[in-house]
Amino acid sequence: MKRITGLLVLLFSTGSLFIHADRASIPFKPHVKVFEPNQRAMIAWNGQEEILLLTTDLKASEPTNVLEVIPLPTEPVVKKGDIEVFRKATALINRKIKKRLAGTRLRGVRGPTERPPAGKVTFHERIGAHDISVTHVLRGDGFIEWVDDYLKANGVENPVIPEALKEVVEEYIEEGFVWFVFDVVSLDTDPKTNEAIQYRFKTDFLYYPVKITRTEEGNTLISLLILTHELLKNFPGIPIERVRLPHEPVSLTSSELRSLSEEMDDLLGNRENMKLRIWEIQGKLSEFTKDVIAR
Repeated sequence: MKRITGLLVLLFSTGSLFIHADRASIPFKPHVKVFEPNQRAMIAWNGQEEILLLTTDLKASEPTNVLEVIPLPTEPVVKKGDIEVFRKATALINRKIKKRLAGTRLRGVRGPTERPPAGKVTFHERIGAHDISVTHVLRGDGFIEWVDDYLKANGVENPVIPEALKEVVEEYIEEGFVWFVFDVVSLDTDPKTNEAIQYRFKTDFLYYPVKITRTEEGNTLISLLILTHELLKNFPGIPIERVRLPHEPVSLTSSELRSLSEEMDDLLGNRENMKLRIWEIQGKLSEFTKDVIAR
């Protein structure tokens, strides 16, 4: 029991979840390397709608702007999130784990004038350090054209979009993912924590994008705070065998969840036995050919 609690405190005492996947990053300077040492993500899903709360620590090998890309199944409502939710949620998990009995086992879009537009920007707003655009892709090649035009409009003379990234985006579009969030952030050589951003969107499956980053090199550990009515059983994306539970799920009352997020509590219907747990997925980025999808 002490070993369980000690590990959780070690992982989450600062509120940091170590995630290196969820989006693709395109630096405005092609030779610059982008580092994402920490991300924090929490997902609440009620069977019809999802709230995805994200924040990142980012730095670059030299100062540059970076265009980050997140694919989503439907159009999101985007707003500033509360970074304190991560700290409160992990602290709540730790408190509940400590109470467990001994023996619990650790387990701007445009196309050529003779063709229809490549896409349509449906939302644009600056939120802190983020310059966010939600784009609806109208043609299969819309993503590439939009990014190419966007980078050129921001002073990038010869945009470099990796072929592997073009391929995975085409896969998303073929699978019906035609909504993309474009987030421009300004980076320096010192890491900084960006504001938490909340995305709320309709979906009949719990969703977290992973394969968008398979164009990157190296290994990753994806850790997600997952909140649902009940435990999920169907995993048509990444197989359940790849998902590890570092602790047993904990139950939350409506009042406990409300202390974390009133909007998440309302989303889940103010129930008295909701399930909160941490999922971990580990492996080489190049091996992720599917996203986290569950029902």
